[in-house]
Amino acid sequence: MTTTPTTAPQFSLTDDQRDVQAMVREFAAARITPNAAEWDRNHTFDRALYAELAELGLMGICVPTELGGAGMDFLSYVLAVEELSRADAGVGVTIAVHTSASTLPIVHWGTEAQQQAWVPKLASGEWIGSFALTESGAGSDAGSMLTRADEQADGGFRITGRKQWITNGAYAGSFITFARSEPGTTDASGVSAFLVAGDSAGLSVGRVEEKLGLNSSNTVDMVYDDVSVGADLLLGTRGKGFRIAMQTLDGGRITIAAQALGIAQAAFDLASSYAKERTTFGKPIGSHQGIAFKLAEMSVEIEAARALTYRAAALKMAGQPHTVEGAQAKLFASGVARRVTGEAIQVLGGYGYSKEFPAERYYRDAKITEIYEGTSEIQKLVIARRLLGLDVR
Repeated sequence: MTTTPTTAPQFSLTDDQRDVQAMVREFAAARITPNAAEWDRNHTFDRALYAELAELGLMGICVPTELGGAGMDFLSYVLAVEELSRADAGVGVTIAVHTSASTLPIVHWGTEAQQQAWVPKLASGEWIGSFALTESGAGSDAGSMLTRADEQADGGFRITGRKQWITNGAYAGSFITFARSEPGTTDASGVSAFLVAGDSAGLSVGRVEEKLGLNSSNTVDMVYDDVSVGADLLLGTRGKGFRIAMQTLDGGRITIAAQALGIAQAAFDLASSYAKERTTFGKPIGSHQGIAFKLAEMSVEIEAARALTYRAAALKMAGQPHTVEGAQAKLFASGVARRVTGEAIQVLGGYGYSKEFPAERYYRDAKITEIYEGTSEIQKLVIARRLLGLDVR
């Protein structure tokens, strides 16, 4: 008995998506790549760069046009993060947090007044956005946060507490801030989300974090000292802020997968180029089986990570469930980034360990993708719960 083989539909980018990819790649090669080593070395956050990215529409790439954005789809945004991260992962995460964690939640859960007042400033690059969820004792267990939002007689709130690992914090014009608004609660059910302006009285930068990598991005503690927030700046439903945080992370994990993908691709490009140029025993090292096999395995892992990442983005774009698929993409892509960057150093040998080449920077930048937006262990838990038929929350 013979059967006719079926051909699986092939995923391909649209012309618009390819145009975005090419545009960002060209800009990154000209403006970011030549400066990335210096930014890393000097821990430089180049604020002017984000004004230039705004001119290209990248600060509001997937924000609706009626709110001042470019109106592109979510996959176009993922492609942009991948290409930016390929040049400098610190720039990639700055855009990812600004967009996924700080702008899109207002688009999705904000009132019309909140959207009109906040989103255009973020989409235009006038403001850089930030997301204040994590605390020193509330990382993966974010429901245990201690930051309080005490209700006032006028219906507003006073926020008091300290947030940790806040990306963009020192430069942010707005913060989506999570605080416990329901007295007596000790779990996620008492948490609400608030919109807090960066120039609010009582809001200040605490410690500036010294990090292993991503040195061109800004990471700080934020101190909330009796910060007044009007009732009109409650985002979504009171006491349901944790749901907003978790659904925001669902999409954010896809962009961190894209960041990891960009880092891995940059490391592979460097390693393969070096393998063609460096000779030993009279021939390029890439022709030796030990190096050739490394490059082959690296390319396969990168393409598999790309497929998972683009699939998760396509599901989100289609309005379909993507919690598990986003977790799968982040889990795999972050592991690929760590492995590929390590192998790139091995291919370059002593040069890989030297700051003369960017391999060591890629290696340092890659590790965080296994930690933030939910550790790899948390991603495994999300995936396993689906396999067992349990609530993925």
